[in-house]
Amino acid sequence: MSHFLTELLQPQRLTAVVDIGANPIDGDPPYLNMLRAGLCSVTGFEPQPEALQELQAQAGPLETYLPYAVGDGREHTLYQCHASGMTSLLRPDPARLAQFNVFSELGEITGESRLATRRLDEIDEISALDFLKIDVQGSELSVFEHGKERLRSAVAVQTEISFMPLYEDQPALWQVDRALRELGLVPHAFAALKRWPLAPFVQDGDERKPLNQLLEADLVYVRDFTDAAQMQPEQLKQLALLAQEVFQSSDLVYRCLQHLSALGAISGNAPEHYLDHLGNGRPPPPEDDLPVPLGF
Repeated sequence: MSHFLTELLQPQRLTAVVDIGANPIDGDPPYLNMLRAGLCSVTGFEPQPEALQELQAQAGPLETYLPYAVGDGREHTLYQCHASGMTSLLRPDPARLAQFNVFSELGEITGESRLATRRLDEIDEISALDFLKIDVQGSELSVFEHGKERLRSAVAVQTEISFMPLYEDQPALWQVDRALRELGLVPHAFAALKRWPLAPFVQDGDERKPLNQLLEADLVYVRDFTDAAQMQPEQLKQLALLAQEVFQSSDLVYRCLQHLSALGAISGNAPEHYLDHLGNGRPPPPEDDLPVPLGF
């Protein structure tokens, strides 16, 4: 499907991925299949030396990893934690951590250092930005607020969000959501959802086995497809590729193909070729032509 869709779309360039907080502790990045297929380039940022060294040692020809901390352009304290994945420019909140099993230990501060940050809008090494993947432990809003110009061209953002903030002065979920919506992005999918047990309850002898309490998630935002007239053809092409290769959202791919076809930017029968390639055939008839279910 990768090469079929690329031939159908004929994008002007590789998809430009920016990964802020590229520490590989959570496993493979969401764009890995695109990277392996040679469909994207990656510019990643990771200020923790050990994580950066690992990224650089494994980097391929389409990957560049830099030691910058991305933020508001000012100097901040980096709080290094017992669990490297909790290291942050925000101080862990002991009272919040204590609400959850093992988090007091994971979020224990093991070191502090002063660190200069760079504004996303002012990083010269970024030549284009189609997809932003970001995980900076509570500082996401600062990145968005100082990267508005670059983000106006982005067609997708995958960001960590917190239902239960664990750091002092951590912005609330609604603030992050508002910032992205003001940039013309809307929620599309949960890439990951994490629950965590409330202390001191332990289930089945496993202090990390969750019940229902939401902790955090990786939430995907995409450029507002209901206002596609505001998108350039290349943006629609890049969104279609990401929807197929990263998010597995065939309906969004099809929507992008329809808009591109109407603009004359791709073949007029490209949407139908895509459906045939999926094995779906023609789309269903309009809702007005469907029988009304009983009871509605």
